[in-house]
Amino acid sequence: MKKYLLACSILSTIFASDAEKFVTEMTSIAGIQINGNQPWDIQVHDNRFYDRVLDDQSLGFGESYMEGWWDSGAVDQCIYHILKSNIEAQFKPTFAFYWTYFKTKLFNRQSRSGSMDVIHAHYQLGNELYEEMLGQTMAYSCGYWKDAKTLDEAQIAKFDLIARKLSLKPGMTLLDIGCGWGGFSKYVAKNYGVKVIAITLSENQALLAKENCKDLPVDVRVQDYRDVKEKFDRVVEIGMFEHVGAKNYREFMEICHNCLNENGMLMLHTIGSNISLLTCDLWINKYIFPGGQLPSIGQIGNSIEGLFIMEDWHNFGPDYDKTLMAWFSNFNAAWPTLKNSYPPQFYRMWKYYLLSCAGAFRSRSIQLWQVVLSKSGVPGGYETVR
Repeated sequence: MKKYLLACSILSTIFASDAEKFVTEMTSIAGIQINGNQPWDIQVHDNRFYDRVLDDQSLGFGESYMEGWWDSGAVDQCIYHILKSNIEAQFKPTFAFYWTYFKTKLFNRQSRSGSMDVIHAHYQLGNELYEEMLGQTMAYSCGYWKDAKTLDEAQIAKFDLIARKLSLKPGMTLLDIGCGWGGFSKYVAKNYGVKVIAITLSENQALLAKENCKDLPVDVRVQDYRDVKEKFDRVVEIGMFEHVGAKNYREFMEICHNCLNENGMLMLHTIGSNISLLTCDLWINKYIFPGGQLPSIGQIGNSIEGLFIMEDWHNFGPDYDKTLMAWFSNFNAAWPTLKNSYPPQFYRMWKYYLLSCAGAFRSRSIQLWQVVLSKSGVPGGYETVR
């Protein structure tokens, strides 16, 4: 027995050293040193980190951060260097990746019941968290920083950009799919004289949205987009298409098409992927957005074919980097007042979420698109708005 235990100990040491060597070599390719002095270097506090990353890759990397096995003075820069160097391509897909892929192939994770998973996991965390993090507009999507100096200015600029791209006029009817806390609906009802039906699946969001939009022509509903039957002049989704799922893209477009009047227009404001995938990052899928999927240009193109004319496609993905860093700054400042409402590990989870996503946008691994679609073509051609 003693010899057996000694052999196991020796093998464990060998494999552990191999894992440490491989991970150290991979991070060095990305310009990241283990226990180095650069802000984005990784400080390892628990040597189990190496095996965890080798076994579970991005999932293990995020989970080991949550558990305090490593730190970095600049998590956003660390993720930026990892993604920019494409070292993830050196890792073979894990069992967890294949399992998630096959579940996505076999099942519709964004069905009516499946769509509620992300609501319970993310959007029902409590309005106080989002009020502290998102600023006065309560907009949980990328701001437009072209001429903005602050987060609130960037979000208002985004609201106005969308309104101008959709040529909103007084008396028009608008469907706001995934309205969040009602910030955009409130803005266009107040400033453009538009009548809005705003829908969300989150009871928490709906309660606050109704309060925010009181005394305005905004009807806030807890409703699935698949149940909307009315006709509208315009339809918009802002940061909701990431939850629709590839199996439902075509149905989503058909529903929007049916909801629009003949001269109607649809705006997609969505995070986009450079390649067509059926899964998202495993850590994000497990801890932040269950069932989330980022559409590609090809997937959007296939979903609108024969239904819509693409009038404009605008990419301002780097603005999401700024937005996420502003959100983290707000969240970090508010944590002393928020921490009693959440488990101890929540801070490291949320920090990793916000900063790793900032790094992903900074590396241009993912994008932010605004796509303007018309039902029958804008007479005389669409005038580009920026």
